[in-house]
Amino acid sequence: MFGRIRFCGAAFLAAVSSLFSAPSYTPSSQLPPPPAREFRGAWIATVGNIDWPSKPGLTTEQQKNELLAIFDRATQLRLNALIFQVRTSCDALYDSKLEPWSEYLTGKMGQAPTPFYDPLAFAVEEAHKRGIELHAWFNPFRARYNLAKSPVDATHVSKTKSRLVRTYGKYLWLDPGERDAQEHSLAVILDVVKRYEIDGVHIDDYFYPYKEKDSEKRLIDFPDDASWKRAGVAGKMSRDDWRRENINLFVQRLHSAIHVVKPHVKFGISPFGIWRPGHPEKIKGLDAYDALYADARKWLQNGWLDYCAPQLYWAIEPEAQSYPVLLKWWTEQNLKNRHLWPGNNSARVGSPWNPSEIANQIAITRKQAGASGNIHWNVSSLMSEAKGLSTVLATSVYTQPALVPASPWLDKTAPPRPAVSLQYDAAKDRFAMLWQPSENEPVARWLVQTRTGGRWESFIAAGSSKSGNIVKSGGIFPELVALIAVDRAGNISPAVVMEQQKQ
Repeated sequence: MFGRIRFCGAAFLAAVSSLFSAPSYTPSSQLPPPPAREFRGAWIATVGNIDWPSKPGLTTEQQKNELLAIFDRATQLRLNALIFQVRTSCDALYDSKLEPWSEYLTGKMGQAPTPFYDPLAFAVEEAHKRGIELHAWFNPFRARYNLAKSPVDATHVSKTKSRLVRTYGKYLWLDPGERDAQEHSLAVILDVVKRYEIDGVHIDDYFYPYKEKDSEKRLIDFPDDASWKRAGVAGKMSRDDWRRENINLFVQRLHSAIHVVKPHVKFGISPFGIWRPGHPEKIKGLDAYDALYADARKWLQNGWLDYCAPQLYWAIEPEAQSYPVLLKWWTEQNLKNRHLWPGNNSARVGSPWNPSEIANQIAITRKQAGASGNIHWNVSSLMSEAKGLSTVLATSVYTQPALVPASPWLDKTAPPRPAVSLQYDAAKDRFAMLWQPSENEPVARWLVQTRTGGRWESFIAAGSSKSGNIVKSGGIFPELVALIAVDRAGNISPAVVMEQQKQ
């Protein structure tokens, strides 16, 4: 039950009966308020079993139930997007012919869940049932995590394409300087874009790895001598610039390739929240430009991504990493007006932050021109009531549903106006709302708006839905009911509005 509307299948139609004693609805020229637009996301981390599954080796039913609990909590909190990690380290949390099954599912790399199911297909289906976007999150170059659960499978890239893999500290890493390493990761990501109805492709802050140290605490340089020499650019550019260009090329190629396959699929990156110390003035911290060879400002300025989610994991007040100061700086770099959806460190609530820190950060984001949403690290921080954050979000921050902001550079064509009717079910004293989409433009979700006693409420339904129930609130039916079709790029149809006729 979503407020006054419950979305369901066609089974209820048998109960629809006469309009004899009920109010009637006719088309109206009145318009509902513009839909609320805000990206409300959370990361679901699977590496190391951080968020899901809670441990390797759970049964298929247990894994599904844990994932359903996450989706149900997202619905309760009125989130509209989940970012699901499907490739942690050249593995797959989905059915892949290119890489082995992840050990974080069964405890053994290369072993499929039993009974068999495809977690990504399941996640996409369950998210879309709830009107939630599902973004597939990939680590493009990490090949082996240090907290391994099992031996490396024979089908892993470190076995099949060992010349592309480097040992760095406790990790294995694909060398971004090897063109074939880039091709491998591109092929893996595009395979998912082709086969699954995901809404976005997401990459986090790992490009070249964070610096490792040896036993004497000295920094270890990334071991790419072979690819550096083969590149033949010594004397023309520095090694650091060459590494950055490797990443720039990968980002640019991936952005273009995704949109060739499916133009509506968004490509997003969540870089480290500080581009370079001193940008803006007084900001201090890790230099991602030098340490990770990640020139995120360049990607944003060139429009090589559809959304940027800088990890602004610091509090509002400290001057050296001020949330509002960094947020404003990132919006100033957004020359192509792509989406800016900062990441927030919700996992810090309880130790040492109060829930108000995150609530206030979201309020700051809403006031900052050029920013239009937030992503919570991580979903586990939202699953419990104990620390108070989920309660604050549900009762005072995300009080009404919101649509994901539209991406007009991907698609400007709005869906046509749908056909709508209301039929009274006397046995249950409710109206069946029936709608039919146009065949010309796929519908990703539906927005239903109702006005009762002068107060508007919104409800989001799955794009596959074709009906819903409208019931009384405070003993009365809504005076206005509106329906809007939303396509995969966030464009909306003209509203169809039905008005209750006075008896």
